[in-house]
Amino acid sequence: MSLLKRLGGAPQPNEPSTPPSAPTPPPAEAAHSTTPTEPPRPAMPASQPPVQSGFGTAASAPPAASGVITSDAGGATDQRILELSLWIVDRVQGSMGNQTELKRTAESERMLQDRFTNYYRQSGINLSDAQVKKLYEMVTDELFGFGPIEPLLRDDAVSEVMVNGPNTVYVEQRGRVSLTPIRFASDDHVLKVIDRIIRPLGRRIDRKWPMVDARLPDGSRVNAIIPPCSIDGPTITIRKFSKKKLEVTDLIRFGSMTEQMAEFLRACVVSRLNIVVSGGTGSGKTTLLNVLSNFIPEEDRIVTIEDSAELKLGQDHVVRLEAKPAEIDGTGRVSINDLVINSLRMRPERIVIGECRGGETMAMLQAMNTGHDGSLTTLHANTPRDACARMETMAMMAGMDMPLKVIREQVASAVDLIVQQTRLEDGQRKVAYVTEVQGMEGDVVVLQDIFVLDMKGKTADGKLITELRPTGTRPRFTSRLEAHGFKLPPSIFGAQVPGQGRW
Repeated sequence: MSLLKRLGGAPQPNEPSTPPSAPTPPPAEAAHSTTPTEPPRPAMPASQPPVQSGFGTAASAPPAASGVITSDAGGATDQRILELSLWIVDRVQGSMGNQTELKRTAESERMLQDRFTNYYRQSGINLSDAQVKKLYEMVTDELFGFGPIEPLLRDDAVSEVMVNGPNTVYVEQRGRVSLTPIRFASDDHVLKVIDRIIRPLGRRIDRKWPMVDARLPDGSRVNAIIPPCSIDGPTITIRKFSKKKLEVTDLIRFGSMTEQMAEFLRACVVSRLNIVVSGGTGSGKTTLLNVLSNFIPEEDRIVTIEDSAELKLGQDHVVRLEAKPAEIDGTGRVSINDLVINSLRMRPERIVIGECRGGETMAMLQAMNTGHDGSLTTLHANTPRDACARMETMAMMAGMDMPLKVIREQVASAVDLIVQQTRLEDGQRKVAYVTEVQGMEGDVVVLQDIFVLDMKGKTADGKLITELRPTGTRPRFTSRLEAHGFKLPPSIFGAQVPGQGRW
């Protein structure tokens, strides 16, 4: 029997608006029933305000008056259904005893349907069929998922979810940010979702340390920050990753790079060049790093090092390391720098660092300069020249008393290639530069662009017209590519071939 039929369907016009009290199972059945046998609750007077559940506590009464919930100035219905869903969730969790986690199985869903039916009737509230279905979905999202934002996490078109307090939720779709109608009941409701995300990872967040980095089971990146640092309420930012692992062919199809550029980058990765992927926030650095790492030969031993594990490598011989935050007393922290130093003792043939943000940059440069060729990493920078300056600055954060020129020489000798990723104003993500680091001339790091992104104009609907083109310059490390069997034709770099066009 369907859930709606078990609940009796929507009230008909000739039925009384106040439903009968919740039935109590007979004594013979109660001993075998999984549904709690609580006495029916009296209907609340229509003037009594809703009762909202607190963080980690159970509400003592249903959150609305008896009768049919009707739309009231456009938004009251959704708010009341949300409050009712949280009341039912508190009742279900309270009936589970010491069992704090509820995994989605056929048995748990049957149990939830039984208890949902019972508590819905106890609430003394009548909803339409569509509202009952919505209420049940909200309850299941709370118990099995991440509350109001669970539908956004299931939506493959959504690439980012931004919760700016309980009343404001934004999403990014196809590069565009828009406001959603989704709301939380309160700050405590947002805190519950944050706790549900970080608890399985052993992370913590409280007033002493009000921010945390974490990840969802599918690898999506999560950042949360709460009061007192977040003034307008708890904030959650979730960077989703595609359930389908992106391949280089996908980036070519999206227009993020050309086939010639992809072939060149594949040759660079296989030939063990040290590559830095730079770009701004949300430009697609991690996605590009994932794609480049797929070019690493299957027989190489790879060690990945990240603050929060996001990389999804396709190879079998991979060791994944993740930084560890400090304990409550401030001890026990394991930084990216510690993991980079430790990885050198793990016989890595490739070191892949999710992102360089500080002093670990010096350890990475030293690893690249001491036989660990073929390393990959990302960092925040707006141009290849800025990327070099950022590496110098972050290397100084290691606290080593070294002249700037020595650090600059370390950068110039360690890094072979900088791939600049950018997010355009219309939301497109593209490779803007592929730049060779050629060495030093005096006190300056010499850079040479191999591929660049040209802006050609804009369409009537505001989409940018761009062209990814080679500069006509062959890199100085061509001999290294040839030593690994890559004899790339001159046309890849934009040279004119007699009788043929320019690639």
